[in-house]
Amino acid sequence: MKKKLLLWGLVVVLAGAGAFTYKAGLLPSLAAEKKTQPAPDATPKLQASVSVVRVAPHAFIETLALSGSLIPREEILIGPEIESLRVLDVLVEEGAAVKRGQVLARLVPDTLDAQLAQNEAALARNAAATAQARSTISEAEARLKEAQNAIARARTLKESGHVSEAVFDQRESLFKLAEAQLFAARDGLKASEADRASIEAQRRELLWRRSKTEVTAPADGVISHRRARIGASAALVSQEPMFRMVANGQIELDAEVPQAHLVRLAPGQKARIAIPGNGEVDGTVRLVSPAVDPTTRLGRVRILLGNDPNLRVGTFARGEVVIAHGSGLAVPRSAVLFTKSGPSVQVVENETIETRPVTLGLAEADKLEIRSGVTEGTLVVAKSGTFLRHGDRVRPVVLPRAIADGR
Repeated sequence: MKKKLLLWGLVVVLAGAGAFTYKAGLLPSLAAEKKTQPAPDATPKLQASVSVVRVAPHAFIETLALSGSLIPREEILIGPEIESLRVLDVLVEEGAAVKRGQVLARLVPDTLDAQLAQNEAALARNAAATAQARSTISEAEARLKEAQNAIARARTLKESGHVSEAVFDQRESLFKLAEAQLFAARDGLKASEADRASIEAQRRELLWRRSKTEVTAPADGVISHRRARIGASAALVSQEPMFRMVANGQIELDAEVPQAHLVRLAPGQKARIAIPGNGEVDGTVRLVSPAVDPTTRLGRVRILLGNDPNLRVGTFARGEVVIAHGSGLAVPRSAVLFTKSGPSVQVVENETIETRPVTLGLAEADKLEIRSGVTEGTLVVAKSGTFLRHGDRVRPVVLPRAIADGR
């Protein structure tokens, strides 16, 4: 029994010694392993790659987009200068190119021809009356001369006492009567001459009206609208005109521009206008309206396109006007951030984002001029956005120039 107890005690002692030996050997190995592990890297890891572009010089051509409708530069309303006549013939159609003085339509002249015939008859009667008045004057002058001689003889005889006072008075009365008849004959001639002047004035008016039975073009141009119909009564221009004409065929674009951009437009600026179905045409700013619509806050601009038979009045068109040009440092429009504090760009310096305020200049469709804030060659984030902050670490990837320009 004692031997068994001693044997079990020995086993326990040996087991404890082995456990102690195991722990003593394990702890130093763990400590050594802990000492051999590498220390964590104190340098922060870089974020995702960011596309950047280099600030480079660029020749800017700043344009202003606009749209509107084609209208005549000057529209001429053509109608008869006389009324109450029917249209006898129409000689042109819409779209016809006409010259100054060309006959466009004829009116029925029958009424005026009849009035001219009456006027000629009145002139003939007046000529006869005038001749009679002159004859009467000759007779009155002869009677007056005879009366003068008679009263002269009577005065001599009266002084010698051979003629009574009554005879002298009778001859004196005859003299005064002849004198009055001469005055009346002369007045009759003046009245006849005045009538003739009136009749001749009426004739000139009738001849003028007769000449206006041919409706002519007042200038070179293109007929844009024809209302004249054969048999219809000709209407004066104050009503609906017979024809509408584009003077000299000159067409221009009538466009509306916001008031903020209106001040940058001026006559003489070049424009390029795109017309659906007709391609592009060159134009020049001819007129900038001095007034702005108080309701829409838009001003009107007229762009002269010239005489092109392919242009149609009323056609919609859009285009661009060159409002400025120059050279400067350029960045893509997407690289500029617009905030309450003003425009800025995100520059990459030493793989770190730096937000810089900039001053803008000219603008194109996809580029902006930077006048201050960056220098040539500076790396700028191509597409700035709110996901980048000042001080962020990035890996810049420089885009080729063609890609940066959007080509």
